[in-house]
Amino acid sequence: MKATLIALAGGLLSTQIVVAAELGPTSTLNAADKGGKYHYGMDLDIAQVLSHSEIPNVCKVVPAEMTYVDSEGEHHTLQYKVMGTGCHG
Repeated sequence: MKATLIALAGGLLSTQIVVAAELGPTSTLNAADKGGKYHYGMDLDIAQVLSHSEIPNVCKVVPAEMTYVDSEGEHHTLQYKVMGTGCHG
């Protein structure tokens, strides 16, 4: 299950990086944002990624956060786990 979650988080991160690069700087969201922790099998409705946390250069699973807009225009912040970037040779 951990491997599946790590793979999913990696996929989310890849999407985030591409979208974030296209979006450029983002604004701070207000307190009306909906938030939550990702769990396996969660149905995500991500129309646009607004921002994501920086992934540290460590070789372990670390917490990450992504802020996005769903297909109805509502903002959400999702917390999930991702593998750090420090495991390369």
